[in-house]
Amino acid sequence: MTNITKTSHLSAVATEEANERFSDLGISESILAVLKKLNLDVPTPIQHKTIPIAIAGQDLIGVAQTGTGKTFAFGIPMLQRLGLNKGQGLIIAPTRELAIQVEESIRQIGQFLGLRTAILIGGEPLDRQLFQLRKKPHIIVATPGRLIDHLNRHTLKLDQVKILVLDEADMMLDMGFAPQIQEILRQVPTQRQTMLFSATMPAAIVRIATNYMKLPVSIEVAPPGTTVEQVDQEIFIINNEDRFEHLSNILHQYKGSVLIFLRTKHGVKSLTQKLQVQKHRALEIHSNLSLNRRRAALSDFKSKKARILVATDVAARGLDVHNIELVVNYNLPDNSEDYVHRIGRTGRAGLLGKAITFATPHEYKEIRDIERLINKEIKRTEFVSLIKPRPRPPRRFGYRRF
Repeated sequence: MTNITKTSHLSAVATEEANERFSDLGISESILAVLKKLNLDVPTPIQHKTIPIAIAGQDLIGVAQTGTGKTFAFGIPMLQRLGLNKGQGLIIAPTRELAIQVEESIRQIGQFLGLRTAILIGGEPLDRQLFQLRKKPHIIVATPGRLIDHLNRHTLKLDQVKILVLDEADMMLDMGFAPQIQEILRQVPTQRQTMLFSATMPAAIVRIATNYMKLPVSIEVAPPGTTVEQVDQEIFIINNEDRFEHLSNILHQYKGSVLIFLRTKHGVKSLTQKLQVQKHRALEIHSNLSLNRRRAALSDFKSKKARILVATDVAARGLDVHNIELVVNYNLPDNSEDYVHRIGRTGRAGLLGKAITFATPHEYKEIRDIERLINKEIKRTEFVSLIKPRPRPPRRFGYRRF
């Protein structure tokens, strides 16, 4: 059985000085020159701990929130090792948007090193992807479904893969991709380096490590459930029918970019239309939209053409958008972990952020579940009284009369 070496309390590198730079992590001069062009000098905590271990070729599990710099944490070592050795790198991401982001980030560095990338995602023509594959890319970024599609069509073999990365692994398992992940792991060579990155560490990921990884080092830069320190969190206790009125008031108080989360695709579409009627520059993003429309919405939101983006959890998980002033949870998420992912979209890169969550008086238990997960009591503004569940009376045992 595979052992997982923990480094959450022990140093993952020789020194853990706050002023350590990329040049101290064993990165090649050619990649350092590219990072300098990109004005990148100081690594994030996950990069600081991960890069030296990954460059050494060890298997690893990185546990960190989304938006903490995980792409370069595995991308830089992958580029360096592939530049020195023959072979191919394969990165699996759960959603099209995340795969696009990862490929763009890797290409930023790889293009200066003569390393080619390809992206295999659903919603794009196969011909374009076949053209990329014929150019023999050094790194392939793919979603599980489309990768399996290419394997079944025999348009791709994984026999040259030397480095495999599973990005946002917990989300892939939540989305039901476990069979595809297992099939991919069966088809890549056994002699490879495997890196797995996740925001949480459920039992299913431990099983992957046990069955498919070799003595992986576990790097945890923040415990699961840790929320961003720079985010001011608040819960509004409101009546269900007053949600839109409260949202309208909030949107007049905050002037920056706003990301609004809802549980369902239908809810996202309906709310976006109501906001547009009120002349707000609002766009929607969810899995029912075509890839081109999702790309356009994200691009307009990033460029500030649209001030408001209304999204489902799946569509927005892992999206790299900077300078979001406010996150609004229009509904509480289906599970507490998604709350952490949602509010992690603001308060990034050292900036302050705000997260406001709408809850109804009867959602006391859900609020307490979130507070237990993040180990913090969230400030509440009660427009109506929060109803605490009554404790159950003790069960009485006695003889049954006949």
